[in-house]
Amino acid sequence: MTKHSELRSLKPATICLGSHPGIIQSMLDYGYCIGDDKPSVLAIVGGGRKQERYFWGHDEIVIPVYAKLSAVPEASRQQATALLNVQSARRVLSGMQEAFELLPGLKLANIFAEQVPEVHALAVAAQAATSGVLVAGPASVGLLLPGLFKLGAIGGTLYPQLVSAGIFEPGNTAVVSTSGGMVNELIHIVTGQGLGVSFAIALGGDRNPITTPAEAFLLAESDSQTEQIVYFGELGGEDEYAIADLITSSRVTKPVVAYIAGTVAELFAEPPQFGHAKAMANDRRETAQAKKEVLRAAGAKVVDVFADLSEQLSGGNNMPSQPQPQPHKPIKERRKSMIVSRISGDVGGDVNLLGKDLLTTVEANSLAGLYISLLLGRQIESPKVIAFTDYVLRLLTDHGPYVAGALNTIVAARAGKDLASGLTSGLLTIGPRFGGAVNAAAAAWLEGVGGSVQPKAFVGSFKANGGIIPGIGHKKYRLDAPDPRTKALVKQFAGNSNGDRYLTFARGVEAVTTSKKANLILNVDGTIAAIMLDLLESELNYSQDQLQELVDIEFFNAIFILGRSAGLMAHYLDQRRHDEGLLRLSDDDVTYLPEG
Repeated sequence: MTKHSELRSLKPATICLGSHPGIIQSMLDYGYCIGDDKPSVLAIVGGGRKQERYFWGHDEIVIPVYAKLSAVPEASRQQATALLNVQSARRVLSGMQEAFELLPGLKLANIFAEQVPEVHALAVAAQAATSGVLVAGPASVGLLLPGLFKLGAIGGTLYPQLVSAGIFEPGNTAVVSTSGGMVNELIHIVTGQGLGVSFAIALGGDRNPITTPAEAFLLAESDSQTEQIVYFGELGGEDEYAIADLITSSRVTKPVVAYIAGTVAELFAEPPQFGHAKAMANDRRETAQAKKEVLRAAGAKVVDVFADLSEQLSGGNNMPSQPQPQPHKPIKERRKSMIVSRISGDVGGDVNLLGKDLLTTVEANSLAGLYISLLLGRQIESPKVIAFTDYVLRLLTDHGPYVAGALNTIVAARAGKDLASGLTSGLLTIGPRFGGAVNAAAAAWLEGVGGSVQPKAFVGSFKANGGIIPGIGHKKYRLDAPDPRTKALVKQFAGNSNGDRYLTFARGVEAVTTSKKANLILNVDGTIAAIMLDLLESELNYSQDQLQELVDIEFFNAIFILGRSAGLMAHYLDQRRHDEGLLRLSDDDVTYLPEG
């Protein structure tokens, strides 16, 4: 188990398994109030989102969300020293096992879920002991070292609760509780006496807490800041006998003030089950009264009435009172913005674009450089990426009035619609059969290369599912009459440091498909997708996960749409200049198939 001296020198860097906005925000607020220079929460592991917004003081921040712990960047996993586990009970074991394996610097953890299967809790306890990790839980609201860190909901989840608890500065009294709700009551009693808390831990009310009460007492005994221990226990189990042994053997020498809940259970003919899984006395030794007696015999101050705890604390004012506010960085009223943007915003009344004022960004970029930077959400400096973007945008501008997008724009223009409507008519045609194949091809090449699939097997998988391979095939060009655009792209932009592995895979697929039919060539969409993947990986160091994210948000389609928009507007303006009136199909343009 982690030593208390290690905890006091620990700089918390927390990864959260699961998301609980109230708890996470309270941890951030606590760090801000005590003067930490940056947020302690590194990442959240959960589903459904790529990021979550929180406050650091009065500023909004974004915490990244990853689908699994292994997807968290290696640097963050190496940095992590604390874990907040707010996953469901059935996922606690697998989550903790993965954390022990992937977080080499882990020192402490909080398991929030109740009713974790006993065999799972025992397995976590064994691994925690082997790894030297202090774990509060299951069914725990966490642990607190005032002035240093707060892990979990302990002390409150709202800023006013943190203030009223009086926990920003350390004191001399350790708080140990089997109950999450009562640990906060004990904290208020201690700070209300003007003593302050040295550290506090909610062990959890499940049958097998990872950290036992006895271990928590030894932790307090070894803490130079702690002068006395206040303890809340319950009927059920025999933990208090272990505490009594520690006191009588002088392994715990600091004064102990205790309250054991559940005396009322002895009024019932059959032992009742209280709220916590462990809170049930199966025999006389496990009753609250028996536990009180053994603790008193060992020398602890044990009260029969919870309200009398304050009178037994050494150095206090012996009168129940409210904690006094402690100095801290205050937090005023705040409100989340409707949206977040990495592209642009207003800073000091001036428009900022990509992190700099508008004119600076504009003057530092070519049009293609600005476009690719905007699409990727960060300033791009790679000359090769910018040159490729420039070439592709020019290449995709137009491919004649015959294609679906241009034809729709022409129809709208001749119907007298406005420019925006004409452009939109053409853009709305973009999909899996026109233009949208760039993104689909990128997804296909990424899946093939990432899965180490052989081109022949890749083609076979599409054939088995009756699907068309995106990026493959053309109505006009064939193996013996190739598309000059693909030849020009390969000539100018192949030869990347990653060995052109996406382009190589795509051409391997082409070799298989053209052996079956001559027009199943690697088309311009598939070529653009493959080379862009190679450039992003080799020039900008994009990982497979980052490339997959670009596929998911349709970045590759954005390139086609951006380039083709100019061509569509050109067709609109051309038709308006001709002003030939409404376009109507002739009888020869339609074949009528009467029923039967």
